[in-house]
Amino acid sequence: MPGEVVTLQLGQYAGCVGAHWWGLQAAALRSPGEAAELRAAALLRPGRAAGGRDTHTPRLVALELKGGVGSLRPGGAGPEAPVAWDGAVAAYLERASAGGCAPRDAGRRTEDASSAGTGSASTAASGASPAPSRLAVSQDVYSGGQVRVWSDYLNVHLHPKSIYVIRQYMHDGECGCLEAFGQGESLLQDPSCTEELEDRLHFYVEECDYLQGFQVLCDLHDGFSGVGAKVTELLCDEYSGKGILTWGLTPVTSNVGDSQNSYRLMNTALGIVRLSSHSSLFCPLSLSGSLGLKPQPPVTFPYINYDASLNYHSSAILAAALDTLTAPYRLCASQGSMMHLAETLNFSGRKVAAAWASVPFPALHGYSLPDTLSAYQQDVPWSLLSSCRERKVSCCFAQSVVLRGICKESHTSSSRHPGKPPPSPLHACESTEQVLQRYLRAVFPGAFSTSHVLEQPCNTLPPYPQFFSPLLTRQGFLLDKPPRYSSAVESIPVLAALQSSPVLHTLLHGLYRDLQRLNPRRWASFFSAGVEEADFREALEELRTLSQCYETGAEADEAEDEADSD
Repeated sequence: MPGEVVTLQLGQYAGCVGAHWWGLQAAALRSPGEAAELRAAALLRPGRAAGGRDTHTPRLVALELKGGVGSLRPGGAGPEAPVAWDGAVAAYLERASAGGCAPRDAGRRTEDASSAGTGSASTAASGASPAPSRLAVSQDVYSGGQVRVWSDYLNVHLHPKSIYVIRQYMHDGECGCLEAFGQGESLLQDPSCTEELEDRLHFYVEECDYLQGFQVLCDLHDGFSGVGAKVTELLCDEYSGKGILTWGLTPVTSNVGDSQNSYRLMNTALGIVRLSSHSSLFCPLSLSGSLGLKPQPPVTFPYINYDASLNYHSSAILAAALDTLTAPYRLCASQGSMMHLAETLNFSGRKVAAAWASVPFPALHGYSLPDTLSAYQQDVPWSLLSSCRERKVSCCFAQSVVLRGICKESHTSSSRHPGKPPPSPLHACESTEQVLQRYLRAVFPGAFSTSHVLEQPCNTLPPYPQFFSPLLTRQGFLLDKPPRYSSAVESIPVLAALQSSPVLHTLLHGLYRDLQRLNPRRWASFFSAGVEEADFREALEELRTLSQCYETGAEADEAEDEADSD
């Protein structure tokens, strides 16, 4: 069975995604009656509290700037501390946390809501009362206005080795920020910083029975891009043969100044080139419509009403996608490892993958999977999370697809009409796995596709935001019309895919073109931070070469036309 994974979070937005991701792991552990198809031990360290109760803490090293962890102590909470959310799922009662893992008045306000609604919660669960569920009430604690940093909604406790605060730079302020790629690189050239990082990594690695690799969540848009480049280089050198799966994260970008926009673009391009070269597989993740100079509207989802300006919201969507995308090397019933996942996608120099997700997957309440997929014969109902113009042409070289939250027993509807021929080839399949595989072969002919179907949904318990459409049931399935009394969504089905796809040519070559138009002499401050202009030009050529790995015939002709016009 594949072994353990060590996760690194580099930067504030990486922390936002990570905080939600760890919350999803904790919610899965606390959800009764669900088959554990995903191994918690792959990501979490098992332990035991003073009273003999089992505990789980993330196998995590998080690098953050001064002021970036709020009131959370630099060492994190003690390993034997109880989790923030306790009791049965219906209670949603939060204990006061010693480590500052939630807003200061979160415990008091949640307890007040709990005591005020004690009599109505059970009746609301049966649909007999219009009173809001405790899950809905608890959202007031984590509303966007109260969240400043990711530790404000971190509801798990961390090991003292987890948090490493970089004190040379400030998280927020007019000056002293980690803005440029070169600044980040220079941090990891300091022997004391490198030794501290290595010590924390060794602590987690040495207690693993079998380390399968590292997950790196790294901010792309600021100086943490340079930090990530050096961290992945260190991992590649010191842990040769282990998988390194890197996620380049960018919040939804707003209209910022010309200087900030240019810095973001240069950090992003350098990050993609350096991170992908040192990783087994690299995937950019963002709800921003574009990573280039020209702004694009953020990604939309039909059944989520989120505020793109809130990192608390956008990172929650990416965390649900991330939790689903990483399922192949965390499955209880699979021998697949992180390296195996990477090798199915990174052939022919294609070290970058694109992410797609349907959050939630539009499964109709009471309908079978073939019924649902039959409605999407031409276009898969997912959105691109890798910030490039989405193409309607169904084409990819290889993909890993995961569908979760679907009951495997009701995979066909033919049993409802015995003796009648199945209405479609999908309805003739004998299992949900076959249904999904046949569907993928039809939509992506010629592509190498691996797929997994899980019954275990994505649990959306606090502090996950309640930004869902009223058309969703508590289990995240679609209704024809809103119910009489709305209830909080406690779990959702999710469809997600990692693809080696021609859309990456659009992203990578677009960045190359935008940076070709920039005059480096205007941004002398960026290069004075540690990146030589010659090295930057070399990285641009590497970006162009990387983009060519994803060309199809039509795109190659376009590239030749561009070269002739230049």
